Amino acid sequence: MKKKFLLLSLALVMLILTSCGKKGDSAASDGKNAEIKGKIVIYTSMYEDIIDNVKEKLKKEFPNLEVEFFQGGTGTLQSKIVAEMQANKIGADMLMVAEPSYSLELKEKGVLHAYLSKNAENLALEYDKEGYWYPVRILNMVLAYNPDKYKKEDLALTFDDFAKKESLKGKISIPDPLKSGTALAAVSALTDKYGEGYFESLSKQNAVVESGSVAVTKLETGEAAEIMILEESILKKRQEEGSKLEVIYPTDGIIAIPSTIMTIKEDMSPNKNIKAAEALTDWFLSPAGQEAIVEGWMHSVLKNPEKAPFDALSTPEILKAAMPINWDKTYHDRENLRQIFEKHITKAKK
Repeated sequence: MKKKFLLLSLALVMLILTSCGKKGDSAASDGKNAEIKGKIVIYTSMYEDIIDNVKEKLKKEFPNLEVEFFQGGTGTLQSKIVAEMQANKIGADMLMVAEPSYSLELKEKGVLHAYLSKNAENLALEYDKEGYWYPVRILNMVLAYNPDKYKKEDLALTFDDFAKKESLKGKISIPDPLKSGTALAAVSALTDKYGEGYFESLSKQNAVVESGSVAVTKLETGEAAEIMILEESILKKRQEEGSKLEVIYPTDGIIAIPSTIMTIKEDMSPNKNIKAAEALTDWFLSPAGQEAIVEGWMHSVLKNPEKAPFDALSTPEILKAAMPINWDKTYHDRENLRQIFEKHITKAKK
């Protein structure tokens, strides 16, 4: 009997210890945001594989929060939101869009929630002082080429030469501002710097409008000599595939685009989970959140960031060389900018 009692006692002790261990493990994995619960839907223009990486990190930091992403180009997201606003109920709780001009519009329309993030003071870039939107990642429009197919000295080292160098005629491609917010930002910056004639010059160069993935493929095959593209597309290829494609940082200015994060006001959001949205904003603007951004080949928005994306120019160098962009003008002149592009590029091809 004593032996049986002893065995039973030992089994009970082991059970208690195992139970305590499991609770401890759970608490350790929950993190400081374990109290954040419910659901959040985020509309974003980030690439799918980057979203997957961010979702893994969010799951560890917010174990009791369901975060759902809807991915689409800026044009797609804007059209979706316009339709949803007409019904006075947006399908997203938060937005992570390509550039600030759309944030200015949504703030003006009164659909955003103001939140003064505790991490705002650490930002290297401008943000809305009332807390309606913050920069969350820096995207850079650059040039790129394939050193296996062309010599760098034979190519354009500036955006200006990209639109004028005769040897590049019929061998360049550009992104579509009708679909891409970063492409619209590029049109705005280049129009301010060089005037509408810049796009007339691109048209004479027989510039092709195409998606980043198609442009990169043509660069690899040699069909394209040089392309205007987001830096991250090339860096991703270099790190993941060992690609030899190279970025050219234009010496007349890098088009550095601060992509923004914002929260839809509670009465227009599907999950009415403001507490979670504010916690997510703080996380994305923290060193941990920015680490996830940099791992996605985008630049940090923090002052003195520890790292730059793989094989990239340092973030301070990027910002120092950035071409000015007037975001208020980009917002109010959006249709005119698109018309300039259509007039000289899209319609000129028909």
